[in-house]
Amino acid sequence: MTAFLHTQADLDAAIAALVAQDPRLAPVVALAGPPTLRRREPGFAGLASTICGQQLSIKAAAAIWGRLTAAYDPLHPDHIRRARADRLGRLGLSAAKIRTLKAIAGEIAKGRLDLAAMADWPADEAHAALTALHGVGPWTADIYLLFCLGHGDAWPTGDLAVQEAIRIALELQTRPTAKDTATLGEAWRPWRGAAAHLFWAYYKVVKSPGFEAVVPGETKAAQPPARRLAAAKPVARGRANGRGRTA
Repeated sequence: MTAFLHTQADLDAAIAALVAQDPRLAPVVALAGPPTLRRREPGFAGLASTICGQQLSIKAAAAIWGRLTAAYDPLHPDHIRRARADRLGRLGLSAAKIRTLKAIAGEIAKGRLDLAAMADWPADEAHAALTALHGVGPWTADIYLLFCLGHGDAWPTGDLAVQEAIRIALELQTRPTAKDTATLGEAWRPWRGAAAHLFWAYYKVVKSPGFEAVVPGETKAAQPPARRLAAAKPVARGRANGRGRTA
């Protein structure tokens, strides 16, 4: 059965289930607080937005996306399929992203890609179908599944913010690789997508300016992550900056 995160209540319930099945996450929730659900428009526009954001800062991605959606409103795959590459380039899209968007638009036009139907597929099956598309890597596929379709078990193993948050939360000596992150994520099925939301929220806290990892009067080694709160600034619930990930 495919699990989904369509509402904030879904995410809150999934976080509670995660803590129940893996108590190691209890101090992570205590420090990060309940994460906020992040959703985007599904379909071609949502996938195109995810592709536009590959390897860019949130600000840069938003600027390019704003120009693209202003030039093509509504953003229909046929518009991109027929658009001149040089015009798309002037909007800020790289040549590689232009090729990817045109390839996806072509697959939709030929009836070989049905993004709406994919919403009901198991996360791993949908992931495999997306990564078979030209220019769509594991991170792009998982972000689309998680944010656009609400797949509760989508797990972005290549996301550097998720990896670093896991390293700190589980007190690992080194940041886990994508392969390591996939293995660690097995403990959090069928709610790996909820775990990703939690680790993004946790990352935002532990990487915030002024955060102090040691409670005064104690050594770092003596403290579980939940105690490392002393100098942390309050952080509003919202999206963490997990840019810098593999596509």
